[in-house]
Amino acid sequence: MIWIPRRLSDATLERARRDYEVICKEDDTPGAAEEIVAMSEKVDGMVPCHSEHFSADVVARLDPRLKIVANHSVGTDHCDLKALRSRGIAVTNTPGVLADATAELAFMLMLSAARHGVAGDRIVRSGDWDFWSPAFLVGKQVTGARLGIVGMGGVGRSLARKARGFDMEIHYHNRRRLEADQEAGAIYHDTIDSLLTVSDFLSLNCPATPETEGMMNAERLAQMPKGGVLVNAARGSLVDEAALVDAVRSGHLAAAGLDCFRKEPGGNPGFAEHDNIVMMPHVGSATVRTRDAMGFKALDNLDAFFAGREPPDML
Repeated sequence: MIWIPRRLSDATLERARRDYEVICKEDDTPGAAEEIVAMSEKVDGMVPCHSEHFSADVVARLDPRLKIVANHSVGTDHCDLKALRSRGIAVTNTPGVLADATAELAFMLMLSAARHGVAGDRIVRSGDWDFWSPAFLVGKQVTGARLGIVGMGGVGRSLARKARGFDMEIHYHNRRRLEADQEAGAIYHDTIDSLLTVSDFLSLNCPATPETEGMMNAERLAQMPKGGVLVNAARGSLVDEAALVDAVRSGHLAAAGLDCFRKEPGGNPGFAEHDNIVMMPHVGSATVRTRDAMGFKALDNLDAFFAGREPPDML
């Protein structure tokens, strides 16, 4: 018996119901702590998303029946991994299938932020477009600019490949330098601070960890070139949001593109005052192909576990 608290893709649900007894949460709202604890008495496995939080307190109350948490996500900052392991509960995720979809969204945010996508759409959509001028909505050119990437995992490398199609000069910071064939001519920086100074556009593509919490603060935003653009399609906790508003308001940053926020769902109302902050509601992986692939990876992990094998994406 497995519990699926969110509305996964049709193909995923069809396969899950074919192979398992499934309890689905039909209202498609986040599984609260008490629900998670209660369901642990009824199921052997769960397929949660990033919206279900397995804190140490929740884990301590889980019923021994629960044997595996097969996350429908790559990020696991919603899970206290140490606590889950101490209870003997297997934890898996879905790496390797989100990179292109998330990189596409990051590039969309970058282009839209650079070329006044929010303001342009609003003007035409509202019927207020009644003039033209050479000075009208003049933006920042992406072609040939320098792109700094923080985190050269799958998403970062996919973004770099796409950026080369725009003749961008790729710079990056990573925990370790890539091999030359993976680098593909990108310029490595051994510190974030070195990377910031050359980043006309800066894309955050690293995980949320204690070390990356609030790493883009006022001091670091100030190190970016004047007129720079920040893109975050990773985790909201990476950015000091008040400092970002100040940097945009002052004109030091020309724009920002954000798919994630410190408060989710909801976002930051202060960003909405600025047409040069482009926002999406944390949907980097939201394509049919990718959501099917994520769901199937989660089920592959369940299949292996219940067959007595180590899941391919065991954490």
